[in-house]
Amino acid sequence: MSTRRAFVLSGGANMGCAQVGMLLALFEHDITPDILVGTSVGALNAAAVATNPTLEGVSDLAHLWRSLTSADIFPGGNLSRAWNIARRGTYLVENSGLARVIERATSIRDISDLQLPIRIVACDLATGEEIVLCRGPLKDALLASAALPGVFPPINLDGRVLVDGGVVDAVPIWHALSDDIDEIYVLNVSGGGTLKGLHSPLDVMTRAFAISRNLRFDVELRNAAHDIDVHVLPRPVDKREMYDFNDSSRLLDEAYKLAFAYLDENRLPHVEKKKGFFSRMSF
Repeated sequence: MSTRRAFVLSGGANMGCAQVGMLLALFEHDITPDILVGTSVGALNAAAVATNPTLEGVSDLAHLWRSLTSADIFPGGNLSRAWNIARRGTYLVENSGLARVIERATSIRDISDLQLPIRIVACDLATGEEIVLCRGPLKDALLASAALPGVFPPINLDGRVLVDGGVVDAVPIWHALSDDIDEIYVLNVSGGGTLKGLHSPLDVMTRAFAISRNLRFDVELRNAAHDIDVHVLPRPVDKREMYDFNDSSRLLDEAYKLAFAYLDENRLPHVEKKKGFFSRMSF
């Protein structure tokens, strides 16, 4: 009986490049997912993998990340952001740039047409509920999952107003738990371990989110590890601001080397897996 694996891809804004380095190392070790779970930028990367779950597909995603600039994600410049504040808008940046990046990452329109099942996490802005999107229009789901509150506009979808899934669950491990999953690989690039300089209200907001994300991640990781093999891949240290997409190539390469060494040191994948017993939820 073959080993069934889930990949969990966290939020992390511009650190999505590091996830791609991890994905390259995994696919080169012939470690491939049977299901993907993603939040925010992790959902975008997961959708790209689910579109073409091969090493070639991940290499194409790496090429996309190496070419991204801040202007691709945040078009319009500072004047546009200042105007949105002046007119009491609910967000700083239009999501048109993000939408174009999504279109470059995947040509699939509906989630059901992806080659692998995927779970996309978002947050209901009205109720605070954690919403898991597994059917319907893919681009809308990805825009909702990555709609960082106050930065990008919320997305109206199926009667809900949705924002970034990282508000409620940046590393959604528990959505990967299933009786038929043997291993979970966690590609967590959210919330760095060091305190960056606080130079703006946005810096304070993102730091506060990082504290909340880390606490929930620790709880989910402890709970999951009792029942299933969980591998958390190492990540490089990122000292950039969230708007800065410079150095993406370097961080992608560094993440690749760290993940490759981790997989080698732990001799992954194992030839045989002993399946533990637990029952949480089924897909």
